[in-house]
Amino acid sequence: MTTTIETPAAPARPPRQSLPGRAFAVLRNTWRGLTSMRTALMLLFLLALAAIPGALLPQRSLNKQKVDTYIGNRPTLGHWMDRVQLFDVFSSFWFTAIYVLLFVSLVGCILPRVLDHYRALRTPPVKAPRNLARLPHHFSGSDAGTPDEVIARARKELRGWRTVVLPGTREGEITLSAEKGYTREAGNLVFHLALVCLLACIAIGKLFGYEGNVVVIANDGPGFCTTSPAVFDSFRAGNVNDGTGLAPMCIRVKDFKADYLPTGEASMFTSNIQYQTGKDLDSGTWRDTTIQVNHPLRVAGDRVYLQGHGFAPTFTVTFPNGQTRTETIQWKPDDGTTFLSSGVLRIDPPGGMYPNEEERRKHQVAIQGLFAPTALLHGSLLTSMYPGMRDPMVAVDIYKGDTGLDTGRAQSLFSLDPEMIKQGRLVKEQRVNLKPGESSNLSDGTKVTFDGAQEFVNLQVSHDPAQQWVLVSAVTMMAGLLVSLLVKRRRIWLRVYPGTENDGSVQFNDKRRTVVEMGGLARTDQAGWGGEFDRLRERLLTENTGEK
Repeated sequence: MTTTIETPAAPARPPRQSLPGRAFAVLRNTWRGLTSMRTALMLLFLLALAAIPGALLPQRSLNKQKVDTYIGNRPTLGHWMDRVQLFDVFSSFWFTAIYVLLFVSLVGCILPRVLDHYRALRTPPVKAPRNLARLPHHFSGSDAGTPDEVIARARKELRGWRTVVLPGTREGEITLSAEKGYTREAGNLVFHLALVCLLACIAIGKLFGYEGNVVVIANDGPGFCTTSPAVFDSFRAGNVNDGTGLAPMCIRVKDFKADYLPTGEASMFTSNIQYQTGKDLDSGTWRDTTIQVNHPLRVAGDRVYLQGHGFAPTFTVTFPNGQTRTETIQWKPDDGTTFLSSGVLRIDPPGGMYPNEEERRKHQVAIQGLFAPTALLHGSLLTSMYPGMRDPMVAVDIYKGDTGLDTGRAQSLFSLDPEMIKQGRLVKEQRVNLKPGESSNLSDGTKVTFDGAQEFVNLQVSHDPAQQWVLVSAVTMMAGLLVSLLVKRRRIWLRVYPGTENDGSVQFNDKRRTVVEMGGLARTDQAGWGGEFDRLRERLLTENTGEK
């Protein structure tokens, strides 16, 4: 007899998914991964990590000269660092990508939670479990009132709780379900929504804001008006701002005061200014105010910061025909401790003094050197011993010739063009140390007089249309975080029914007592919930016997 064993057929392979279906699945899984809270936390950590180079390395938007110096000292490494935008961290493509992904991830994971919370608020509290004795906190006993009276008293005491009363499974049984602490999840959602709002406001400020720095001579100098980016020494517009349509404002500096410690370290900078904005520009009204470091002038969406100060020497050049030219210009502090400063001043002869332009250019005067607010001489070498202007002096080289003012080429504000000196078109005639009121005479009778120095302030005008919303978002974040940390989620259930002889209840005034079962559950681990459960039991039940 032959036995035939049939081999089971292999399971049929599922049909292969079409290309559009696979693409949709990939997009769906990618979206789910991006909008998970774990991804949002990773992106938030990555954003903080990406901001570290912006704090450790000089940034081009803040100090271009430091960036150039850093790259110059490290020609190979600095070049590659610049190519990956480590000197423009907060406007780099990779920082922007992390920022946008974080924004999308937060929105994608918060909106479903908002909908879930809304549904939870509309959902009645959970029915009482069958066996309340299995809960972490429970109580069984009896009460003198009827079931209806016990439930009515409990609902009255549970004001602020979400409650629902339902009939039980046995005759005369009533159950009460109560929940509290939904504001915990609401606070958590408010925190995350405010975080999204904060990120959006920062992005709006970077897109539509601008920031300009300008040096203004103190002691009632000419001041400036924000009519165009050209009035600023440096200007950085937002990504969608072309520099037009600036908020109109005029500022002039009345005075400046620097307070120093005995060691020479600055403790505070204070400047009294006058400003015009809005309707003041039409009426010509000037308003007085005082600004200090970290205490800016705030006008609508604009802030005016006092960032630093320095000195602007004043020189008067008397030409051979008796005509004079006086110039005051800021010099760069080379030493932030003693404020030894360097710079250059170029003076053009008065018009009509020489027969042609070529002759005029040959008689231009340039003064380059050092300024010390409190002079200390080592022989003829000048240095400064204190940042305050107690004994000012300059050590200057005086040049005569073509300063390059008419060449059209960009020149440094703080040094002469070395090519003009190398070509002999600018010739040094004197090297002198001068105190205020002292002069030096050149070979053709031109006299150069050092008149002293004025102080200048460096003001930063920052426009951010969303800055108020940034503050509101930050405060809302803190409020939501506090609510989510302090509020506790908890549930309690009451089951009441008339007592009978079978359950061993005693009689009281010829009426049987009501059997009461009570259970409590904390949705989160919170110390002290047991004590709160006991206090609730004492409030809800007037006369009771039993054990927890």
